[in-house]
Amino acid sequence: MTAINAKPVSARVLDAAIAWQLSLDSGDGDLVAREAFSQWLASDEEHARAWRQLGLLDQRVSVASGPARAALLQSREGIRRRVRKLGSGLASIALVCGLALLAGERYVPIHYWLADQRTATGEQRTLTLADGTRINLNTHSAIDVRFDEQRRLIVLQEGEILVETGHNDARPFYVQTRDGSLRALGTRFIVKREADATRLSVLQSAVGAQPEALAQEQIFKAGEQVLMHSKGLGPLLAVPPGTDAWTRGMLVVDNARLADVVAELGRYRSGYLGVDKRVADLRITGSFPLHDTTLALNALLPTLPVQIEQHTPWWVSVAMKAPN
Repeated sequence: MTAINAKPVSARVLDAAIAWQLSLDSGDGDLVAREAFSQWLASDEEHARAWRQLGLLDQRVSVASGPARAALLQSREGIRRRVRKLGSGLASIALVCGLALLAGERYVPIHYWLADQRTATGEQRTLTLADGTRINLNTHSAIDVRFDEQRRLIVLQEGEILVETGHNDARPFYVQTRDGSLRALGTRFIVKREADATRLSVLQSAVGAQPEALAQEQIFKAGEQVLMHSKGLGPLLAVPPGTDAWTRGMLVVDNARLADVVAELGRYRSGYLGVDKRVADLRITGSFPLHDTTLALNALLPTLPVQIEQHTPWWVSVAMKAPN
């Protein structure tokens, strides 16, 4: 495998590649679907890299020779050969697990699949732990619960959680991520793993944050938000209104970039959800349902000069509205 093929791909691109694999493998894809796949594959090197890492492109074909065309000619029969070889019941598992190991834990963490508790894309769940702590898991999130005689520890492997700590337990309560640890001080707070940091939003009381590379923690109070990197803390921010609205199935935004809104909605649906660069910086304020992202996307139409283009259930984009 070449260096470029070995680079990890994001979980979202992997989800989209797997969705395309399943769609094309079904044999039901029409010409529009195949053209949409060709556009998706050619639009970003990461898309092509994910497809190659799934084993659905001949690695001898260079980018210059037209990877999208090559994939369209080879993919369906290639998948069928692999399905027959692996067995229909094992094919998907083998593909997903193989790429997870290839891509590396940062982007497709194997710990997600091995976690004590996890949610699928679009799923949310509330847990009550033995000490009375309530944890809301957001979409595509995973935690390990590690309680012992000395402490209560939650390891956030992926995604986002809201924690309401139980108060009838003397053991200290921690949330740990790859970037450091957070110590609850009788509180309600949100922890979200992002691409290169952990976002802490304190809703009640206070939380101590200690980056992995630092020896001391810093205390953050209700209404404060901070990005914790492994080597330090970002600037102090105010918790935006509606930060915990996802626990009630809503996305609340105030003068947000359209691209950011679409990216957030994309966390709740499988496949590719993109936005045209020409409308990416439009601003929007409103509330959108997270359990019906199609309805949320259609809610953009009355107030913005955009249109929703859906080529397949897994390939949707928000584009500039065509002139009348």
